[in-house]
Amino acid sequence: MTAPPRSTAVEVARRVGLRRLASRGRSWRGLAVALAVIVPLTLFGSIILMTPSPSMLLGGGRSGEDCAQAATATGESATARADVPEDYLALYKKFGEKIGVQWNVLAAIGKRETDHGRSSLPGVRSGTNYAGAAGPMQFLVSTWGGKAKIKIGSGINGYASDGDGDGYGDIYNPADAILGAAKMLKRNGAPDDLRRAIFVYNRATWYVDQVLEIAKRYASTGDIGVPPEADPDCDSAYVETAPDDVVRKILEYALAQRGKPYRWGGTGPDAFDCSGIIYMAYRNAGLTIPRTTFGQWPFGVRVEEGSEQPGDLVFFNAGPGTAKDHPGHVGMVVSEGKMIEARCTLCGPIKVTTYGDRQNIVGFTRPLQNEDVLEQLKRALT
Repeated sequence: MTAPPRSTAVEVARRVGLRRLASRGRSWRGLAVALAVIVPLTLFGSIILMTPSPSMLLGGGRSGEDCAQAATATGESATARADVPEDYLALYKKFGEKIGVQWNVLAAIGKRETDHGRSSLPGVRSGTNYAGAAGPMQFLVSTWGGKAKIKIGSGINGYASDGDGDGYGDIYNPADAILGAAKMLKRNGAPDDLRRAIFVYNRATWYVDQVLEIAKRYASTGDIGVPPEADPDCDSAYVETAPDDVVRKILEYALAQRGKPYRWGGTGPDAFDCSGIIYMAYRNAGLTIPRTTFGQWPFGVRVEEGSEQPGDLVFFNAGPGTAKDHPGHVGMVVSEGKMIEARCTLCGPIKVTTYGDRQNIVGFTRPLQNEDVLEQLKRALT
């Protein structure tokens, strides 16, 4: 496949966007200036687990460079350096950044479960404990994938992961186990809904409280910290780098829905499914595209992997009735390697996630290059 041309859609989009925004540009700039002052002040010192509000999206925000560093900006405290083995600390940070979850929360779970692999209790280095858990992060073998060591790519139904590049997911290997734990937290709501994600890891409220307290002690700031995809102050960076004003309006709407729940068939305003949020985001820009994932897949012009840009769609072979040529899940690209998605009822709220490490990507499309959409953009000019 070759990347589709951009010039026609971009030029039409630019003209449409400028015309629509001209009448309200002054008020938007005023609001942006006000929020650039208000938002950082209200965020400073506030609880990290808050749900972002749509109004934050128009704030001054941090620069793209600042946001790119946000995942590692929370350094380790003296407590962490003294308590966490150096190799484990490096793994927590590496996979926390890769998956997009807080490294200190991963480390806190490792501490609470096995004292970072140093515990001599049954199930840490071999076998299982009384509950059937194993390894430094104490996965149930059934949750890991049914066996303690699994060849990656062999139809795994679990969190077995290859963190050291040997081709196997070994429940007793620290790199594999920490990567698997990061994926499990991400799958269940982290980095936004940490209490939910940790509760799924171990279903006890006292456990959640203990993990969060340890995570705070491990951070140099004394806070949990948030990766950029969970930080509403970084949303403006996504919007500012949009290729044109139409894509900018699409992204503004989609990002404003973060924190809302998934609901099958939902098109807002309170909840969305995966294709519903995309359908409504395009409607926010005055464009009509198919409502469902099955309709959206053949609608857009195919785009080669690596050529995708904000506003494009990324499809996955996931969900009932799906196949490699009939994808059942979709997200929308917001920046390189990042998408916003409404994943499933049990997957936590709508959020920005990474898609590069997903193994079931079917392909990318660009709805803005569809002939019907180009006609809609041209009609908007007349």
